[in-house]
Amino acid sequence: MPDAAANVSVMDEPLMMMPHEMLRPVVALVAWTLVMLGWMLATRLPALKNAGVELRTLVGTKASDADRVIPPHVQWKAHNYNHLLEQPVLFYAICGVLALTLTFRAIDLYLAWIYVALRIAHSLVQVTRNKVVPRLMLFLASSLTLAALTVRAALAVL
Repeated sequence: MPDAAANVSVMDEPLMMMPHEMLRPVVALVAWTLVMLGWMLATRLPALKNAGVELRTLVGTKASDADRVIPPHVQWKAHNYNHLLEQPVLFYAICGVLALTLTFRAIDLYLAWIYVALRIAHSLVQVTRNKVVPRLMLFLASSLTLAALTVRAALAVL
């Protein structure tokens, strides 16, 4: 009689790792977000200066006002930085749930790293060429990856 445990996929086996393993992709995406913040500041501040904007005299403006005075390729970095502060918040929460409840499996860890890779690829497309179709494909792929991770977390904790 075959052993039932032998039929369990490696991807579904519990990880013999500490909860922080599930938090590594979170730290990686936060680090990438900070890289994008630096890139944005390094290009946006000189562009504002070149446009004659005096930061010390600005009152009551909003970030989108810069779209009128800064070249689009400079603003792409700011737009991407904003994007990294939107949907990834859900990713952080789901990874936190999986880490805190110790319910993650190898597949969850792989999905988390895939999500991070897709978001970094999305950033690189947006801040360099900003072609809509590749950006959309990467966004959809990362969204589906996040959805799969969310379903797995829901099944683990509900």
